[in-house]
Amino acid sequence: MLHTVSGFDRIGEENAFAVLARANRLAAEGRDVINLGIGQPDFPTPPHIVEAAVKALRDGHHGYTPATGIPELREAIANDITLRAGLAADPGYVLVVPGGKVTMYMAITMFGEPGVEILYPDPGFPIYRSMIEFTGATPVPIPIREENGFAFSPDDVEALMTERTRLVIVNSPANPTGGVTPPQDVRRLAAILAARPDVAVMSDEIYGRMTYDDLPHVSLASFPELRDQLVLLDGFSKTYAMTGWRLGWSLWPASLMDKARKLAVNAWSCVNAPAQFAGIAALTGPQDAVGEMVAAFDDRRRAVVDALNGLPGVTCATPRGAFYAFPNITGTGWKAKALADALLQDRAVALIGGPDFGILGEGYVRVSYAARKDRILEAIDRMRGFLGERAAA
Repeated sequence: MLHTVSGFDRIGEENAFAVLARANRLAAEGRDVINLGIGQPDFPTPPHIVEAAVKALRDGHHGYTPATGIPELREAIANDITLRAGLAADPGYVLVVPGGKVTMYMAITMFGEPGVEILYPDPGFPIYRSMIEFTGATPVPIPIREENGFAFSPDDVEALMTERTRLVIVNSPANPTGGVTPPQDVRRLAAILAARPDVAVMSDEIYGRMTYDDLPHVSLASFPELRDQLVLLDGFSKTYAMTGWRLGWSLWPASLMDKARKLAVNAWSCVNAPAQFAGIAALTGPQDAVGEMVAAFDDRRRAVVDALNGLPGVTCATPRGAFYAFPNITGTGWKAKALADALLQDRAVALIGGPDFGILGEGYVRVSYAARKDRILEAIDRMRGFLGERAAA
């Protein structure tokens, strides 16, 4: 019998992919499955981005690139950060990575070890806690509350930080809730974090281009007092409908950049070259498709909230960002995961139960409105029929 190191026994997973696998099996059996579980835009990657990758292949870009990414892409990323954060970013501290999760893995494993604490949002992206537990660090959940608009509370973060705190993870706009932390709270949060220069901050801003109702996204990269603490996570998957391209990026403090580079050399050598040329086209080319996609998500958002609030026993706060709704289903009498399982099996509607996003996720399910509007509304009609016919198990 083989024995792995103990940390591997603590690794969790992202249940959205398990639900996707179950949904695909049902579809293969002939069921008409509507998948509102996976966080994947239903739009194609814009053609000019695809053509840039094809051209790169035809031009012979088939070999290794620098581990940190090709210079032109790092320059384009730094310019994008500067434009959106309003504070100059140095391309020398940009790292191109194969997807957003890689930055989470790198930052958490850099700072996580037995005896230290890492703060993370709950409900939140499940990989945060999974990787924290993998390192042996103590996960400390920051409560993300519906009554606070699913925004970060600076007071909660300040109260939870101790002398053992090594890393704080922030995510706005947020998965799974769609919450956006308002500018005044981001500013206060930045001040609290800057007062602890011994604590690193990882800000997951992968949905930073997706906010609604004229609510601005305020990046933690816009605060110069955090520059020596901040690891900024972003990428192309959501903004440019490039989930399968596995292309992300991060911005590192000067003191950590060489450590990050060495991790890249050890783990993946470099990101594939044609995808990097596609990334340049995404950032420097026309942005019309991004605006059109976000406008479509906004239209779906309004329809989804109205429809969910019409279900018996369900209430749904209006999400202010990303493409997720996080309806409260406590009034139905169902536990969240049991309801999600039953809806998939009985009505071929795939959702994710709130507990898959943390201990505070009970009483909620995540609904992705990255699918077609008519299919989303059909799924909610199926939910209405189910809730009208089936008592809580």
